[in-house]
Parts: sequence; C-alpha cells; structure tokens
Amino acid sequence: MLHAEKGATQPLNGQTLRIGIVQARWNEGITNALADACRKELLATGVQPDAIHHVMVAGALEVPVALQAMAERGGYDALIALGCIIRGETYHFELVANESGAGVTRLSLDYKLPIANAIITTENLEQAIARQTEKGLDAARVAVEMACLLRTLKQA
Repeated sequence: MLHAEKGATQPLNGQTLRIGIVQARWNEGITNALADACRKELLATGVQPDAIHHVMVAGALEVPVALQAMAERGGYDALIALGCIIRGETYHFELVANESGAGVTRLSLDYKLPIANAIITTENLEQAIARQTEKGLDAARVAVEMACLLRTLKQA
C-alpha cells in the first residue's frame, strides 16, 4: 500500500540519492546559512557528500535556468532552490518572487523532478534571519522525501 496515515512519518533515507542545489548569491549571508543547514540535513538523511552538486548563481531570477540545466543533464533524484528575496520599496520584490517561484514550479512539473523551493521571501532582514536555518532544513527533507516517494510511485 502506498499511502501513509495522516501525520505518520517514516525516517528519511537519502543514501542512494543524488541531489542538486542551486544557491543565489544575492543576500549571501542568508543564502549561505540556508545552504549550510540544507547540506547538513542532507548528510543527516544519508545523502553521500559526493552525491551533492552545489552551484551558485547571481540571484533568485537566475535559479530556474541553473535548475533547468541540471534537469536536462539528468542523473538527479531531486533539486533544491535556495535564495532570499527581501521586500524593498519598489515592485521589484513581487516580480522576482513571483517569477522565480513560477519558474521553479514549472521546471518541476515539466521534468517530473522534485524541486524543493527554499527561495524565501520576507519583509525584512530580521524575518529572513529568523527563517534561514529552518527553511534550509525543510528544503533538504522535502527533496529527500519527494525523491523517495517518486521512486516508490514509479515502481508501483
């Protein structure tokens, strides 16, 4: 049976997974903390260090094109998008947040590949700092969980 009881969780096992990470440099202090937490959690789930491919791009709008290149290259069980968009005084925040998010979702669906979206969007730096570690952990867990689920569904 493929479904789990609501609220039931199984230990995550990423031992055989290959994961790609795309990290935006913009707001690098935050994105480095996201990446550090994400990498530590991937390792904690059993993902092997040499099975994690981590690349950097300029900002959140560039994340989808790097994800696309990884998806086209193949060989990944899941990808992770890391970035930080902090609201400013102009409409630019909405544009970057909406377009980067839509790009990540479209790629996931087009390539039938799990992509954990941890491009955080906040009103200010304090909110970003408060979320940086937990969102990095969440991204790793989501990537491993979804990669394992899709493997199971393909074998069913």
